Amino acid sequence: MNLRTALATALVVLLLAGLGYWWWRTHERVEEWIDLPRSGEAASNPLYVLKLALKKDGVKALSRQRLQPDRYPLGARDTVLLLRDPRQLSASDAKALLAWVHGGGHLIVRTPPLGELSAAASIPVLTELGVKFFPQRETDCVAMYVEHQDSHVEFCQGRRFLLMERAPVPLRAWGADDTGYVFARLPQGRGSVDVIADLDFAVNAAGEEHEEAIKDAPHIALLRQLLAPNYRSGGTVHLIYAADVPSLWMTLLTRSWMAWGPMLLALLLWLWRRAQRFGPLLPSPASERRSLLEHVLASGEHVYRYGYGHLLHAAVRNAFLLRLRRRDPQAAALDGEPQAALLAERFKLTPAEIREALATPVARDHAAFRSRIATLIRLRNSL
Repeated sequence: MNLRTALATALVVLLLAGLGYWWWRTHERVEEWIDLPRSGEAASNPLYVLKLALKKDGVKALSRQRLQPDRYPLGARDTVLLLRDPRQLSASDAKALLAWVHGGGHLIVRTPPLGELSAAASIPVLTELGVKFFPQRETDCVAMYVEHQDSHVEFCQGRRFLLMERAPVPLRAWGADDTGYVFARLPQGRGSVDVIADLDFAVNAAGEEHEEAIKDAPHIALLRQLLAPNYRSGGTVHLIYAADVPSLWMTLLTRSWMAWGPMLLALLLWLWRRAQRFGPLLPSPASERRSLLEHVLASGEHVYRYGYGHLLHAAVRNAFLLRLRRRDPQAAALDGEPQAALLAERFKLTPAEIREALATPVARDHAAFRSRIATLIRLRNSL
């Protein structure tokens, strides 16, 4: 190793050592907690936190998107909470739920969300219980008071309901006949059905304004009272929800832009490069000409321009004489005046015109050249 290499190596080592010393003196390792977005069931199940809370409190809880009575049979002391729109229930599931409630089950069902709803619309479970709705949309909030807590309002986006005469007398009710009810516990056999205007206080992923709603103390108290009939009775709480899954195109738009963004940019750049530029219209460039007739014409003009017109005349005359030998051997065998006389009689010309056409023209005599070439071509075409 020579001296220059040794000095360069030492310099690099000193630089790396100085960089390492500066790094360890100016940087400090710290831990930072970052809340990641929900994934898996926590992102798709709005009752996920409620399920965890029930399990932590010693209550068996199951959550799913559909009722599935064949796979998950309902027990006599079970509770079913339907977060889904009751209009999505089939007639068979509604009939099975009411029969199960008569045997001791506890059903919690919400009213349909706000929107157009006919007063005469038949809604599974609710219509059988004698529940009807206002034809207009109700959005009045209801005041709620919990001990040692600030005043609270609920059901601001819930649909209130009325109880018809054939409806059973409610065990618990929240509301009035003139303004409508937001909650009613209706007895059915050995069980009961809770009809409630909304269940937004029980969810954990129903939008930014309700994302942590289940953690509020008033909401916990309301949920505890709502689940009271069969709470810790040895039964299971079945949480039925409708997963709000975004569309494929929305998912691609919001989460896959790192892939389609550069591809779209590349496509636009390619289209810009292939597109015609703005500006005045220009004529298309002349394409290459490959016509054989044009080459022959150009060759003839070149030969004639350089004084070789007699060769062109000789070629046309030989073409006429060759066809004359095939079509009229007798006239082709003659020569001189006899041939001129015979051809003049056949083509209705004078012997002088025949002799002039067969004779070689004088150089640079353009008129004589054109006349003789034209006559020879006409005679040849006439054979």
